[in-house]
Amino acid sequence: MSPLAISLMAFGCIFSGMLIGMFIRSVLPEHHLSEESKDAVKLGIGMIATLAALVLGLLIATAKGSFDTMNNGLMQTGSKIILLDRVMANYGPETKEARDLLRRSVAFALDRLSPKKGKQKLDKINFDPRAGLEAIQDKLLRLSPQSESQRWLLSQALQISREISDVRWLLTQQREQSSLPMPFFVMLVCWLVIIFFSFGMISPPNATVITILLVCSLSTAGALYMILELDHPYGGLIEVSIAPLQNALNYLAP
Repeated sequence: MSPLAISLMAFGCIFSGMLIGMFIRSVLPEHHLSEESKDAVKLGIGMIATLAALVLGLLIATAKGSFDTMNNGLMQTGSKIILLDRVMANYGPETKEARDLLRRSVAFALDRLSPKKGKQKLDKINFDPRAGLEAIQDKLLRLSPQSESQRWLLSQALQISREISDVRWLLTQQREQSSLPMPFFVMLVCWLVIIFFSFGMISPPNATVITILLVCSLSTAGALYMILELDHPYGGLIEVSIAPLQNALNYLAP
């Protein structure tokens, strides 16, 4: 389910809770709406609101941390790709096939991450998606260095390619699973429903109150939407920047 659909469902639950609270207010006996009763309800709302704020901060920090990890991983990968290409170029013409394969791998990765931005570059290249860093490492291992400098460059190229591979699999794992603890998310929505239910129960049902609570409900749902968007950094409103890979591909262009 998309982040927008989930946030709209949460908004519907929160706003419905407020309307139900207003309905219950209209049928409650007057002594249930005394100032002492309202004060007790406000104390309970304050406690739940504090817990909801803590959970909301936790979810924001978790989603932002995952987003930053993805973004930093792409930045590191882009710089290491350029470094790997330069090391192979300094090794000599023997690495031409490996460099061409590196360029095709970057173009294929761009096409997967952002088809609109990567398609034009990939259409001009015949690429087997099963090939990649493993094939580049295999070609590097087949090289026969003839000097100390070539041996050192080969070891550097293998080390850099291994680092790129480590980052790639880390990003793949994080992309395929959510970083948000869903029980916390569901609990947060339930607490928000209780809070707005209480607001509706102790507030007079006039246009001003309904409008203010509607705005508050939308703001709360908007915060939930932003959390879910941060947890899906490869699509939607908030996306990680693929500029490092694009810059690397431009640098590798023949």
